[in-house]
Amino acid sequence: MPDFDMLVIGSGPGGQKAAIAAAKLGRRVAIVDRPDMVGGVSIHTGTVPSKTLREAVLYLTGLSQRDLYGQSYRLKEEITVADLTARTQHVVSREVDVVRNQLARNQITLLSGTGRFVDDHTVAVRDGAGQDRLLTADHIVIATGTRPARPSTVEFDDRTVMDSDSVLNMADVPRSMVIVGAGVIGMEYASMFAALGSKITVVEQRDGMLDFCDVEVVEALKYRLRDLAVTFRFGETVAAVERHEHGTLTVLESGKKIAADAVMYSAGRQGLTDELDLDKAGLSADKRGRISVDEHYRTTVPHIYAVGDVIGFPALAATSMEQGRAAAYHACDEPVNAMHHLQPIGIYTIPEISFIGKTEDQLTDEKVPFEVGVSRYRELARGQIIGDTHGMLKLLVSPGDRRLLGVHCFGSGATELIHIGQAVMGCGGTVDYLVDAVFNYPTLAESYKVAALDVTNKIRQIDRMER
Repeated sequence: MPDFDMLVIGSGPGGQKAAIAAAKLGRRVAIVDRPDMVGGVSIHTGTVPSKTLREAVLYLTGLSQRDLYGQSYRLKEEITVADLTARTQHVVSREVDVVRNQLARNQITLLSGTGRFVDDHTVAVRDGAGQDRLLTADHIVIATGTRPARPSTVEFDDRTVMDSDSVLNMADVPRSMVIVGAGVIGMEYASMFAALGSKITVVEQRDGMLDFCDVEVVEALKYRLRDLAVTFRFGETVAAVERHEHGTLTVLESGKKIAADAVMYSAGRQGLTDELDLDKAGLSADKRGRISVDEHYRTTVPHIYAVGDVIGFPALAATSMEQGRAAAYHACDEPVNAMHHLQPIGIYTIPEISFIGKTEDQLTDEKVPFEVGVSRYRELARGQIIGDTHGMLKLLVSPGDRRLLGVHCFGSGATELIHIGQAVMGCGGTVDYLVDAVFNYPTLAESYKVAALDVTNKIRQIDRMER
């Protein structure tokens, strides 16, 4: 008889939900992780600390209130790293406690250490003293997550040349910083440090940033960041990063040189699979450390599953949770619906970006007719009250059957607001629901009604022309 029905390697969002789902189905479950990483990368160096840091930045800088109280308004004149990390450390410790409590409440055995395969049913768990304990399980779930990818040509010292993990441990708020990579993580940190007053230069080898987002929304973000003195260097590649006594010098292949206090690399992420001894279980990973799975999150070995960032796109905490639950249900022969194809994307820049469904460019490429309805926060009483006059919400609507094809939001509360559109789209609703619905006043949610009226008026005008 195996030691456990299910053994989960990694306690991040995917691993947690897989373990809890299996435990609630009456299975004997264990979860393996280092004692200092309970809750996974998401809680310690990823989602939770970075989003908490963002809230601290917004609060201490008073940035979101400057339209009301003037551009010189600032809650705290000299903001230190201690100011920023105090809130982060509090939230992280509370979240770790929540995870430990959930695992204990569901009678899940938490094993401290690191796991590696001995064979396809056996995992060796090495504790802090270097001692191995062999454990067997009917089903194994790999949920080890990722780490920031580090180019071999760059010498990181985690003080002046950092990645998105070590930037959380910086000694001082830099006066200037080069951020290499204009992806989601790079842009989130660029907006945070720019809000703190750092002079930011973003270097990106592609011709633009966030190319999966709505073009108008991306342009709005660029405008806001340039207003905070962010410089963009698109179509540029870093040739070398030099460390000097008074900072860093980033040399671009075009010959440009950028002097700054610090450099942060945001060059993608690498799956944490190199120490799992996957080959002993009959598995392998690609060059980015990612494991291939089927629609049930099974690997090529049917009783071994993989979930979360370690399987690649979309690599979000929200989707990882659902993947973990689905994998556990499948392993336990419990019926489970496939994950809905509509999944919201949230980007915690300043201001936030969130969307669901198609973009204008995608619909145009697919030759799908659509009409656009827009609401701007400055038209809403709530927008004026909170001091956000730059936000906007955009609806993309099919003029034929009036279904929502996409919802795109930029501004305060965007990642919350998007779920209204998600609910309407997921239930097959039309824009008419938003036209007829009554929203609390004053709220940002009213933006749905304003945008819905805007787009239906356009559709009505086209219908009249065609009669």
